[in-house]
Amino acid sequence: MTRKAEQWAPDACTLPTEERPLRVAEFDALFAESVQSVRRVDVTSLSLDLQPRAEVAAQAADLVVRETGCCSFFTFSLVATGGGLRLEIKVPHQHAAVLEALAARAEGMRA
Repeated sequence: MTRKAEQWAPDACTLPTEERPLRVAEFDALFAESVQSVRRVDVTSLSLDLQPRAEVAAQAADLVVRETGCCSFFTFSLVATGGGLRLEIKVPHQHAAVLEALAARAEGMRA
């Protein structure tokens, strides 16, 4: 796993170390295949516009539910409205660097 990937797997993460590259790959796949835009709301909030398809919503929901199981500091909201699909991500201030690394990864991988 690269150092960049490790930046958003902080000490607070309880996912076993050997499973982290697999989780990173799952996020990378979501970012590369489904993210249409990335917007930083503020230092602790990120908004990702996803392709508005049911299978994308299911993929994102499954991934974020599992992610909160190991990194409970994340708050994810999946919003479907007006024909759009948005994933909102929030973290406490002490995890702003984790969100920044995630945002950079999403921007670098997006479709």
